[in-house]
Amino acid sequence: MTSILTGGNATAQDVLPDNVESSSALVKGLKTFWYYTGFSSVSWGNITMIVVGLFFIFLAIRFNYEPLLLVPIGTGILLGNIPFIEGFQIGIYEEGSVLNYLYFGVVKGVYPPLIFLGIGAMTDFSSLISNPRLMLLGAAAQIGVFGTFIGAMALGFEIHQAGAISIIGGADGPTAIFASSKLAPQLIGSIAIAAYSYMALVPVIQPPIIRLMTSKKERLIRMKPPRAVSKTEKILFPLIGLLLTLFISPTALPLLGMLFFGNLMKECGVTERLAETARTRMIDIVTILLGLTVGASTQANVFLTGESIKIFGLGAASFIVATAGGLLFAKIMNLFLKKDNKINPMIGAAGVSAVPDSARVVQHEGLKNDPSNHLLMHAMAPNVSGVIGSAVAAGMMLSFLM
Repeated sequence: MTSILTGGNATAQDVLPDNVESSSALVKGLKTFWYYTGFSSVSWGNITMIVVGLFFIFLAIRFNYEPLLLVPIGTGILLGNIPFIEGFQIGIYEEGSVLNYLYFGVVKGVYPPLIFLGIGAMTDFSSLISNPRLMLLGAAAQIGVFGTFIGAMALGFEIHQAGAISIIGGADGPTAIFASSKLAPQLIGSIAIAAYSYMALVPVIQPPIIRLMTSKKERLIRMKPPRAVSKTEKILFPLIGLLLTLFISPTALPLLGMLFFGNLMKECGVTERLAETARTRMIDIVTILLGLTVGASTQANVFLTGESIKIFGLGAASFIVATAGGLLFAKIMNLFLKKDNKINPMIGAAGVSAVPDSARVVQHEGLKNDPSNHLLMHAMAPNVSGVIGSAVAAGMMLSFLM
């Protein structure tokens, strides 16, 4: 550079060293930048899961399939499958990361009881109180739980894993997460995604089964309107239900205790402010955290396994079996009922605990066959009893396997 300043001629040695050094630093910087981007380590597994996440969001927005669940879960799947360099406390499985802290509520079973508290605060048990025999349909649908347990054992799952997987048969996402957090924490992601996927697809899965297992004549059966239920009955129901179910299955206390507590707040008339919080703001917040973290737990390297495929297959089979179990038991009940007191067997499909979607499916199918035959209130009875039944079934599994 001296020769230039003094008017002399520049040589290669005068300028090349600085140029090479800066060029090398630029290349090194670009390589470092590329190394820390997601593009450098993306796998086909990540891409597959991202497509699944986008598909969930599409179903929620385009077809309104459980949008409050599928939008958070779908977004969580996207978050969980962005490749990153470990060590920066980013991923959901990295101790100390924000997502890991939020995921604590899933792993330790904190979120499901809070969801049940909100469900209890928004559920009207009047239809079940007015016609208690319909509770049997909710119990019958739990055959899906025990059928799935046998199927999981047959496919080679360890007994605790089979117990956790079996709860998918109840079509109850929070209960499935709660049971798997106790019995098989390593399978929480697969079980939760399977349970919520089939809950969202209730309007697609159940109608063909209903039509296959019921005749036109049966679908036209009209049921007597439910009787009026007094306020005293509504207050007594959660108290009696809490004591009765928890003495039968004490291990279901976190779920059923919160469910009946939420319902008592709703019905007693003096805690409306608390009930309103439980059924709106609180359940919304917990649903966001639950859906997002469950979705984020589906990192491709953890989620895309042969076990996950088996779990999804078992989930589909269990949902079909549970729906068929409710329908079949309703038909059996009609064999012992007088002609003017028969039940429409379609409401047996609402015995799964996908509240209120299963009841809405029954209502829709009833109106398709007879535009003046409204079955929603009747279907809500087995639907809410299915929630109780799935929690009791989960409690029984925990009692035997823990």
